[in-house]
Amino acid sequence: MHAQPSLPATMRAVAITAPGGPEVLRVETVPLPELREGEVLIRVAAAGVNRHDTGQRSRGKAAPTARSQVPGLEIVGEVVASRSGKVRPGRRVAALVDGGGYADYCAAEADLCLAVPDALSDLEAASLPEALFTSWFGLVELGGLGTGGAVLIHGAAGGVGIAAVQVARLRGAVAVATASRPEKL
Repeated sequence: MHAQPSLPATMRAVAITAPGGPEVLRVETVPLPELREGEVLIRVAAAGVNRHDTGQRSRGKAAPTARSQVPGLEIVGEVVASRSGKVRPGRRVAALVDGGGYADYCAAEADLCLAVPDALSDLEAASLPEALFTSWFGLVELGGLGTGGAVLIHGAAGGVGIAAVQVARLRGAVAVATASRPEKL
């Protein structure tokens, strides 16, 4: 593992103390996540807030298969340790994670990390991983969308829909979009 020698043994993380609203969230001290092969440890600078996170808070816990009970699926920060040859310490990345993002540090699969352009702030970059991975995977990897193609995007006013329109345009395809209300178009 490539690591900075000064990593703490513990960190602050948001805990969900019971099902409910924001009042059930508490900051607790917990151990740093242990890295598995192919993962990196990111010092979190910002985390996205999405529907999954608010649903987890309402339920009071993450799915039994989640990597962490700490909420947060989208993060941005600096890689501080690595068990991957793909992403080295010192890189600024955004990542889609299986929980744990509302903490000082978070483990992420190296394959689910994106380099962050300098032009994006940490807050902007933290809002992108879930929408970008979802839209790219669906349109390009599964759907084979490319130049000259066309795609119909339902719900184009939401986070994934907005990203899907942009991915289609970047791929040289025509995006036809729908939304639930005219003002969203």
